[in-house]
This record gives sequence, structure tokens and C-alpha cells, in this order.
Amino acid sequence: MLRSLALATAIAFTGVIAAPAFAQDAPAASAQPTPVQVVDEIVHQLDTTVTGHRDELRKDQEKLIATIDDVFLPHFDIDYASILVLGQHAREATPEQRERFAKAFYNSLTHRYAEGLLNYTRGRVKVLPFSGDLNDKRSVVRTQVVLDDGKTVAVDYAFRKGRGGDWKAYDVIIEGISYVTNYRNQVDAEIRKVGIEKLIANLENQGEKALETLEKDSKASP
Repeated sequence: MLRSLALATAIAFTGVIAAPAFAQDAPAASAQPTPVQVVDEIVHQLDTTVTGHRDELRKDQEKLIATIDDVFLPHFDIDYASILVLGQHAREATPEQRERFAKAFYNSLTHRYAEGLLNYTRGRVKVLPFSGDLNDKRSVVRTQVVLDDGKTVAVDYAFRKGRGGDWKAYDVIIEGISYVTNYRNQVDAEIRKVGIEKLIANLENQGEKALETLEKDSKASP
């Protein structure tokens, strides 16, 4: 069960999502892809870069990370997500600190969950039909991840439209729990304890180990 949940988490944090099970009209040449079409593009790229190369990628994590960056990073709004994670501390941070935090936090996440991507097989995720109208500030693509025991986990992706008109993901919600909210609480507690500069330095120097410490400290708190 833990292995299955780890797979679901890896899928969520690396943007590995399966193509929708319903037909979609191709966007006009001048139109930006919709959030669901962005998801479709991500899985198409991953299918061609990961499938058949698992052994090679398992032996070379940096190449695996580079693959994730090439496929997912263009569709993820790191700056906006990191500001949300910093919460009230974003106003206290300098522009340079916000930039460093965004990069270090994203790198920590991808290194921690990258290997879970190698357990992904096509068909493990179902993208649900989009309902309602697109909202420029928040539109959610809902998916279901099938675990090893046949049970499903809801993994949703929140998108926002940028100034250039392109849609980018900024939050992942697993079984109703937002990663932005979850990490914001952890980051807030750590900043109050050691300060924002020390937190950033820990993420830069320790990467996924610093992230793991944040999570452990959060679980240990009453």
C-alpha cells in the first residue's frame, strides 16, 4: 500500500498524467492549449521519453531529473507556487530569496519523488472530463490514480492562466489535500524556527533530505 501511495505521490509531483479517455478538438493554431490539453501533452512526451528507457533512467537519476524538467517544467508555474508556499513570508523575503527558494524547493521535490515515476505504467491514471467554464485564476483538472490493489486515489491539478495566455499548473491536490497548503504550514514552522535564509540554504545544500526533515518535523508536531 505504501508503495502504491508513493507511486501516486510521484505521479502528482512529477506531472505524470495519462491521456484523457475522451476525444478533444485540437486547439486553433492561435489558441493556447487548455489545461486538459496541457496534461495530454505532458503524458505524450513522457510516453516517448520514459517508456522503454526505465533501466537507463534508473541508473542515472540526473538524467531522470533532466527528463522531468524537460517535460514538466515548462508547464509548471514555479514562481507562483513558491510564493503561495511561502505565504506571509513571501512579503518578508527579498526578490533574490524568493527566486532561490523557488528553485531549491522545486529541485527538492523532483529529486525526492523522481524514482516513483519509473513504476508508472500507461493506464494507471484516468483523466476525468472537465466540467464548467475555465477560470483564469484557478481551473482544476481532475484525475484518478489506480493503485496496486485496484483502489483509486484522487489527484487533481490546479492551473492558472499567465499573462501570455498560457496555462500552467501551480498546485497538486491528493485526496483533497493541497501540496501548497501542506508545505506552506511546514515552511512557516521552519522559518519561524531558523529563519528564511537558513531554510533556503538547507534546501540548496541538503535538497530532498531537508524536505524530508520538514515533513518529519511536521508529523511530530502535536
